[in-house]
Amino acid sequence: MEIRDAVEADADALAGIADAPTDVMRNLVHDRTVHVAIEARTETGPNEDADAAHDANDLDRPDATTEASVVGFVSYDARDRTVHVTQFGGTADAVERLLEEPLRFARAERMETKLLVGADDDELRDAAERVGFEEEKSGPVFDGQRTVRYRLRPAD
Repeated sequence: MEIRDAVEADADALAGIADAPTDVMRNLVHDRTVHVAIEARTETGPNEDADAAHDANDLDRPDATTEASVVGFVSYDARDRTVHVTQFGGTADAVERLLEEPLRFARAERMETKLLVGADDDELRDAAERVGFEEEKSGPVFDGQRTVRYRLRPAD
């Protein structure tokens, strides 16, 4: 898995992960710091066995292609001595890796980090807790969905 800065061309993939309009995600890429997790997939021609697609030698075959797909993203900004994770989503592994990006920035700047997660989104809540966030209190309601506030303070 590779982590890189998001570009405008990633907006469709981000929209699919976030269940949001593509133009909203395009604006997110322009307005925030956004990182994406990319995973390469190797695909073989139509006459090949599906299990063969995972063979390390596939890239040497003329009918094999490697395609990268976005499997997660995180967006954040920094203000008032706090890094605010504004949106994140994707596979569990990708989310954990991606949350390290704003945390790395916050540690370097000795800032705390905050994020909101849907109260019913156990997968994202678990990922936040696994990387060190602690549940703080109930957050605001968005579109009828309750949220939970998480915080991670810098180490002294």
